Amino acid sequence: MMKLQQADGKIALVAGATRGAGRAIAIKLGETGATVYVTGRTTRKHTSPMKRKETIEETAELVTKAGGKGVPLQIDHTYEGQVQALVEEIQQNEGRLDIAVNDVWGGDPLTDWMAAVGDHNLRNGLQLLQQAVTSHIITTHYAVPLLRKSNQALLIEITDGTDYSYRGNFYYSLAKISNIHMASAAAHDLRKDRITACAVTPGFLRSEAMLDLFGVTEDNWQDGVKQDPHFIASETPFYLGEAIKHLSLDPNFQRFSGKVLSTWELSDIYNFNDADGRRPHWGNYYNEHLT
Repeated sequence: MMKLQQADGKIALVAGATRGAGRAIAIKLGETGATVYVTGRTTRKHTSPMKRKETIEETAELVTKAGGKGVPLQIDHTYEGQVQALVEEIQQNEGRLDIAVNDVWGGDPLTDWMAAVGDHNLRNGLQLLQQAVTSHIITTHYAVPLLRKSNQALLIEITDGTDYSYRGNFYYSLAKISNIHMASAAAHDLRKDRITACAVTPGFLRSEAMLDLFGVTEDNWQDGVKQDPHFIASETPFYLGEAIKHLSLDPNFQRFSGKVLSTWELSDIYNFNDADGRRPHWGNYYNEHLT
């Protein structure tokens, strides 16, 4: 097992940490003792168009409970002024940023999986790209100067998939493949700034929304296999969170600059399991059952 460095009070921003992958990433970074700024649109007083019950305040409290310091800030990352104000607040409070994770999504209700390009609702498709691509560009633009103040910074794009193949929907594919290329391009641009940029993908993510879709809970999630046999290879958001946690603690994470990584690959490298004790390997499962 690779030896990881000790936590040293890192400052992190998880953009899109209200629920799912973002929440799990924030909590796992909290386990390292990091101060984690958690952003999103849903608060205890305001519900986003996602119409979900999870809030950024809950995420921040879970970060603090895990051993870090959670700081919730209501931010819509598609608005430049809000992101600029966010980074200015981190600058004023912390003086630097060590980890930035672009996880803003919110595209599930905007994606029509049955509609081909030309038939898909154009407004929804463009809004999806605004949320999943433009928001990441805006966040990266304002975060980079603060990342440069870190001794060794990490900029992570959360994506879906490890290559450039079609992902079942025109707009979804554009978004997720863009996230991969953004990490690659940022790694090239920032290679002299001690900023490591990479993309990380989960496998079949068993998020709160996915559990609701299948009508199951985390306790009986395997019942979802009755609806989709591939659900047996799913993973909790904490598998991705554990991957990001270990990556952030690796003293040699620079070797991954420009790469697209996966939960299953990083679990092999760092020897960790999912929250339920399993070690799902979506890459192997996909090759054996879906190709």
